[in-house]
Amino acid sequence: MHSLIIFASGAGTNAAAIIAHFKNNGKAKVSLIVSNKADAGVLEIAKREEIPFLIVDKKTYGETLLIEQMNDFKPSLIVLAGFLWKIPEKIIHAFPGKIINIHPALLPGYGGKGMYGHNVHHAVINAKEAESGITIHYVNEAYDEGNIILQARCRVEQNDGADELASRIHKLEHFYYPRAIEFLLG
Repeated sequence: MHSLIIFASGAGTNAAAIIAHFKNNGKAKVSLIVSNKADAGVLEIAKREEIPFLIVDKKTYGETLLIEQMNDFKPSLIVLAGFLWKIPEKIIHAFPGKIINIHPALLPGYGGKGMYGHNVHHAVINAKEAESGITIHYVNEAYDEGNIILQARCRVEQNDGADELASRIHKLEHFYYPRAIEFLLG
């Protein structure tokens, strides 16, 4: 069975969708959750699902000890699911081709530092885009510039605010992210 490590900073809705998907099909399991916030909702999911978790801080993030702890779980993939810190080069080099991310817009547009959540949705709406969507991509040393694995699209309706667009984006994320992970695992 494949081992997944999820990095998340927030409520953990994508993490929950991934956990549920693989609980149902048995092809992989989430072995560890890593968060940079001690009060992140994803940690409640980890406790409920009895998944070990680590809380990282700026001082220890990217250090050899974290890499060793992650290696203990022999991850097939490291999945960023709403993780708001840039992945250090040390981690990228320790797990080449094994780190993926989901972005709530169609890259290469609306990516980069600070472009997450409602910041992205506001930018898309303010630019009067006809569509938005999600991009699942590999992680490299630059924000949102890794090779694209999958994109899925949705319309931006004329009266959309960030919440309405986010709702449609979340549906795409929860459907496609687990399936893209399953595809990558083979």
